Amino acid sequence: MADAGFAARALQIAPTLRAASDRIESARSLPPDVVDVLVHEGFTRLCVPRSLGGPELHPAELVATLEALAEADGSAGWCAMIASTSSVLAAYLPPDAAKLVYGEAGAVSGGVFAPRGIAIRTNGGFRVSGRWAFASGCTHCTWLMGGCFVEGPAGRETIGGGIPDIRLLLFPREEAKILDTWDVAGLGGTGSHDIEVRDLFVPEGRDVSLLGDRPRETGALYAIPPFALLSVGVAAVGLGIARRAIGELAALARAKTPSFGRKSLAERPQTQSRVAETVAELAAARAGVLAAVDGAWRAATLGRALPLPERAALRASSTYAVRAAARVTAAMYDLGGGSAIYRSSALQRCLRDAHVVKQHAMVGEGIFEVAGRVLLGVDGDTSLL
Repeated sequence: MADAGFAARALQIAPTLRAASDRIESARSLPPDVVDVLVHEGFTRLCVPRSLGGPELHPAELVATLEALAEADGSAGWCAMIASTSSVLAAYLPPDAAKLVYGEAGAVSGGVFAPRGIAIRTNGGFRVSGRWAFASGCTHCTWLMGGCFVEGPAGRETIGGGIPDIRLLLFPREEAKILDTWDVAGLGGTGSHDIEVRDLFVPEGRDVSLLGDRPRETGALYAIPPFALLSVGVAAVGLGIARRAIGELAALARAKTPSFGRKSLAERPQTQSRVAETVAELAAARAGVLAAVDGAWRAATLGRALPLPERAALRASSTYAVRAAARVTAAMYDLGGGSAIYRSSALQRCLRDAHVVKQHAMVGEGIFEVAGRVLLGVDGDTSLL
């Protein structure tokens, strides 16, 4: 499937996702028919290498696709984003393991990088124990992964400078316990429950260090660090939710005449000014992300590791974008007045979803500090950029 088809296809299925939004949130996870649509259209494997039958999507098209999905439904967009950015591991795994995990068109992966587990090296692999929160889409994944500190014969393994290595260990969903913990304010339909394994054997080769390993695949997409790609995906979801909020407010404003007023909400100068301002803010935030993506892509096509300034630009622009999206969504909710507070209004869901997106660690406030150090030429730990 050509790159240009994915964003267009996302727009085509948007009505299906919109119609399912209430069911998605009520179920606290994506219903099977919604999962089937996302899988069938390839939205859960956008970063799988072409060598495995994936699209190896250009990151600008990735942004447009995820944005369109999230505009239709935030939880569906989020699950597609997590699955697709997780699928970048196919570029790091040994060929046999990559084919096992990602070779089938219906394969969906997800999990958590945070090192909430311990992997003890043993004959032929690892004994893994851990519990990881925020495993988005875990109920519909075929493979899960969890970040682990690694204990070897000489003790805890490091990547140099005393920094502990963190390896992602992959295992079939059936080998993990899913703990029903996802009862939250926003992105309520992502099924981001806790996952747990105890003394699970994971064969060697089903492990990746995103801090120390280099990708096996040579495509330009894989020169972009996974954390940077994830932050861009998070930003795309936030941008899509904010765009939905603007559309919902515009429709409401044309139909609503506020109490004690004679003019529709759309005819009020305050509404007109605020909408124009927020549309401009969102467009600027989106342009910032795409400019950073363009700079990173041009550097990546040179076939070397992505330079720190380009990595910092990706992270800073993504972090700014999710904050701009949350501000825009809140502004639209405020303009909606009392009409926006009803569960029948998509504005209240957009408000909740956008603010949960903003809480993700990859776009936390601390990213500005790390990126700023790079841009100012100040030494510091950049392993997570």
